[in-house]
Amino acid sequence: MAVSLGSAKAVAPSDPKLRIHCFNGLKASRPVSLSPQLNFLSVSSASGKSVVRAVSTPIKTDSAAETKRSKVEIIKEQSNFIRYPLNEELLTDAPNINESATQIIKFHGSYQQYNRDDRGARNYSFMIRTKNPFGKVPNRLYLVMDDLADQFGSGTLRLTTRQTFQLHGILKKNLKTVMGTIIENMGSTLGACGDLNRNVLAPAAPFTRKDYVFAQQTAENIATLLTPQSGFYFDMWVNGEKITLEDPPEVVKARNDNSHGTNFPDSPEPIYGTQFLPRKFKIAVTVPTDNSVDIFTNDIGAVVISDDNGEPQGFNLYVGGGMGRTHRVETTFPRLSTPLGYVPKEDILYAIKAIVVTQRDNGRRDDRKYSRMKYLVDSWGIEKFRGVVEQSYGKKFEPIRELPQWEFKSYLGWQKQGDGSWFYGLHVDSGRIGGKMKKALREVIEKYNLNVRLTPNQNLILCDIRNAWKRPISKVLAQGGFLEPKFVDSLNITAMACPALPLCPLAITEAERGIPDILKRVRAVFEKVGLKYNESVVIRVTGCPNGCARPYMAELGLVGDGPNSYQIWLGGTPNQTTLARTFMNKVKIQELEKVFEPLFYYWKRKRQAKESFGEFTNRIGFEDLQNWVDKWDGVVKYPGRYNLKLFADKETYEAMEELAVLQNKSAHQLAIEVVRNFVASQQNGKSE
Repeated sequence: MAVSLGSAKAVAPSDPKLRIHCFNGLKASRPVSLSPQLNFLSVSSASGKSVVRAVSTPIKTDSAAETKRSKVEIIKEQSNFIRYPLNEELLTDAPNINESATQIIKFHGSYQQYNRDDRGARNYSFMIRTKNPFGKVPNRLYLVMDDLADQFGSGTLRLTTRQTFQLHGILKKNLKTVMGTIIENMGSTLGACGDLNRNVLAPAAPFTRKDYVFAQQTAENIATLLTPQSGFYFDMWVNGEKITLEDPPEVVKARNDNSHGTNFPDSPEPIYGTQFLPRKFKIAVTVPTDNSVDIFTNDIGAVVISDDNGEPQGFNLYVGGGMGRTHRVETTFPRLSTPLGYVPKEDILYAIKAIVVTQRDNGRRDDRKYSRMKYLVDSWGIEKFRGVVEQSYGKKFEPIRELPQWEFKSYLGWQKQGDGSWFYGLHVDSGRIGGKMKKALREVIEKYNLNVRLTPNQNLILCDIRNAWKRPISKVLAQGGFLEPKFVDSLNITAMACPALPLCPLAITEAERGIPDILKRVRAVFEKVGLKYNESVVIRVTGCPNGCARPYMAELGLVGDGPNSYQIWLGGTPNQTTLARTFMNKVKIQELEKVFEPLFYYWKRKRQAKESFGEFTNRIGFEDLQNWVDKWDGVVKYPGRYNLKLFADKETYEAMEELAVLQNKSAHQLAIEVVRNFVASQQNGKSE
């Protein structure tokens, strides 16, 4: 039996000798005896309404006395640590699972889907997502994933924006085979979805530089620290056999440490408890200047700080980033993370754990729209948040260390690792690998026994390549359709899209299937307004406002807000350090050029030196941008190459053209005459 801590008037068990763990929110402490006089704390919001911040496993109480909790919280509570009812639903002959099981299977790394293009009865299948800290994929695991895609999936591999694989089209009857095969080949899907820590990002490049190696090791340690411990994953898919490497001792020590009341004593889930986290939780680790991971979009961002000799010393920590929002609900929003403080390297796992526990204990559990940690940081303010985290950390955070400017790094093409070997970064449009490309990749990875890294930009890196292998590998990949980076359109290099239709149940309109045509149309507009081929903007497209492809960091973000309709976001920057803002709503896909043309036309003509499109839109302001769009009549076609020099604006050109018609001349001819006459008058000392 257990007790509700989310209600103000919880009913205590009738047995006064019953001992359970006492919690402050979800924060565990020593066991206490319950008595009928025991009171429980509720949390009040600014509006005076009771807001659930955290709960443990409640007993049955009078419904009028219970504080509201979301349906998913009840499902987690009744799941026996993420087992029930999935364990029963997998045994039925139905092609799908029930609503409760669809929530539970997320923690195992899978979503139930159906093809929305099909009419009639729903054709159910499952998406399976792997968990690969910093995108690391051993040779054996890649080959297994390649096989599984062909044998049980849609025949393609999908690289995600969080450095993982997705397999689509897995039938329910094949779930255990696919999951078990991944586990048996040292892969995992545990925690790739659900209300817990997701895949931990870090730069994918296999450099041997100390800070890169340390960032990647730290990402792996954080992932291990926050991996569920209760065994439900192995019980479900490999009959309870725990097939995994032994955890590093420093991770085990940090996980078990309860010196500041962070853990649930005697629980099979010492950090998560029965309820896990209020929502998904995302972490990224990187090194100074390298923003290949979109560091400020994560719940926690950790940046390695090194001394003058390149030796890692500690981390800057940033908290409260997140992309998801809901259309027409202005109280939901994307948010960039806020500086929290600096910690020495030996404390990083304890600091991460303290932040996670703060969200676990205080994040809202009544309304999932507001359950991400960004809302907690935003409502509390960073000072209060820091103070609460420090109680669980047991130390004060040091001041944040100064950093150089950030850059986006794609790691495409041939680059030296630093150990005598090479890596080769391959661009993959929207992360989808199939057909000839998939076969070519399989050939070189298998033949040369290559390890692989997945990037947060949906690309792939082949690692540990000897110099003698470069030419034959390049040849096979070129024959398979992979382009060298210099031949890839610069718009495609930075573009991203989520899968959206037809399988994502949340999609409102197209993203992955629509972005190829959108990019071609943007390139055509560039040509029309005179922008050069090597010029580019960061474009990201999502089929709904959840923001899986991080569109709110793009210079031009398209967010599905209706069938064949997009909300347009402007103002992100190429190095992903500025949040975009909503510019227009409900723009039909066939009318995008009416917005793109004036924006890119004026960027071409009014930008400052080396000013990116995102910087330009922020400097000009949305009011002027909107006026340009509203008054746009099309690109002015000048009859001569010198007209751009003669006419600074459209209005002057049109006035000159009207006068020229009266004299049976072109605007260009009349303008030249006016200029010549003026110059001549000045030379003659006249004043005409």
